[in-house]
Amino acid sequence: MSDPNFASGTVWTGDNLPVMRGMNSECVDLIYLDPPFNSNRDYAAPIGSEAAGAAFKDTWTLDDVDVCEHGELAERNPAAYAVIEAARQTHGKGMQSYLIFMAVRLLEMRRVLKAGGSIYLHCDDAAGHWLRTLMDAVFGVAAFRNEIVWKRIGNHNDAGRFGRTGDRLLFYGADIRRDGVRVPLSEANVARKYRHEDDRGRFSDGDLTADGTREGESGEAWRGWNPTDIGRHWAAPRTGDYAAWVEASMIPGYRTEPSILVRLDMLHEAGLIQFTANGTPRLKRYLAANPGQIPPDVWTDIPPVNSQARERTGYPTQKPLALLDRIIKASSDPGDMVLDPFCGCATALVAAERIGREWVGIDLSPLAVKLVNDRISEDRAATKEAKNNPVIGGSLWGGVNALNAPPVRTDLGELPDYRTHRHRLYGEQEGVCNGCNTHFPFRVMEVDHELPRSRGGTDHPDNLQLLCSGCNRSKGSKTMAEWKAAS
Repeated sequence: MSDPNFASGTVWTGDNLPVMRGMNSECVDLIYLDPPFNSNRDYAAPIGSEAAGAAFKDTWTLDDVDVCEHGELAERNPAAYAVIEAARQTHGKGMQSYLIFMAVRLLEMRRVLKAGGSIYLHCDDAAGHWLRTLMDAVFGVAAFRNEIVWKRIGNHNDAGRFGRTGDRLLFYGADIRRDGVRVPLSEANVARKYRHEDDRGRFSDGDLTADGTREGESGEAWRGWNPTDIGRHWAAPRTGDYAAWVEASMIPGYRTEPSILVRLDMLHEAGLIQFTANGTPRLKRYLAANPGQIPPDVWTDIPPVNSQARERTGYPTQKPLALLDRIIKASSDPGDMVLDPFCGCATALVAAERIGREWVGIDLSPLAVKLVNDRISEDRAATKEAKNNPVIGGSLWGGVNALNAPPVRTDLGELPDYRTHRHRLYGEQEGVCNGCNTHFPFRVMEVDHELPRSRGGTDHPDNLQLLCSGCNRSKGSKTMAEWKAAS
């Protein structure tokens, strides 16, 4: 784990691959990306909207650079290489090209993400199944948490099939912060579950026993009623949200009491146990103790950005702030670093700013910088939460730190001059140029960066190779993949 080598509030304009290659390893807590979906469509914001001028093509064709990068994946991540090859055989070269584009970037995201961090990839059914398999290959099957479906539109008629109304969010990483994403119970849920009421409010009656008989206190009689008689045992809650509420609001020290029979007495004396007509004790579970429910993996409660929404910019694939608010609260803490490498109209960055996270973004279009500036400035002026929260609104907004050049890694320590690796590389390559595959004497071989430093490459030994002087001049400032593709 290392400190970021960039300032919070930075937005880079340009290809996100060299920018991420220049970031220190394990310096980001949360990544959200809403990349192209391989939808075979062209997108443009309408004239007159805040995002006018934003446009991109979501169509993919295989070129020589893709082929070379695919070959490099065979060494870096054989599993990802196999996924892409399977996609080529099943879907063709367009899907292959798209997945190569995504794979090399996901590998960098894995490197910059902290060990305890999380990543959410936004996609749809055009390539979502391949992206999930690719994520398994890059982040590991054990890191998978959810494939969330977000219902982004209402009823939709699609000829010949069921209506397509949802996007997918592929979530990999750490467990969620449960208390950060709870939502209130619906009125229908309250009416159905909490059917009773007394002077403390609405409550449901819950079981105080569990399946199976037990030896000891949990199998003994209490107030004339023995759970063993019906093949059960006492299970008065000692852990969980309800036990915590009972201790905090009604019975101090409740959870520290080891005796289950004593805890039953404590619950009874506090008026939290009622008896049925046949004498069965039941636990009162009050609505006031319910902190809200954790959303399931199908999200139907967050509407899309409609044409009249105040947050609407006109950006063709804009996502609602509420969606990013839930994601960021679920998988980060105040002060954590959030990265959006396809930041577009900056929704993730605005949401992160609102709730006190640090953030950085990358986008091909310089319009992203303007949208970040405009949206955060407007949000700070209008959001009551920002005005009253010293963490969020206590400092003046100085504007985006807009950059074009990738950052330079500072987490590799003091590396020696890369030229000192010349003898080692000559031995490892057995005197053969890595470009033309020809044997040369030592004097005509030169140390070269496979990924140029101007593109985020470093002097680390893994990024060095020997080329003959002719190949080195021919390669110039290209990456090795680009140069091979053009040769």
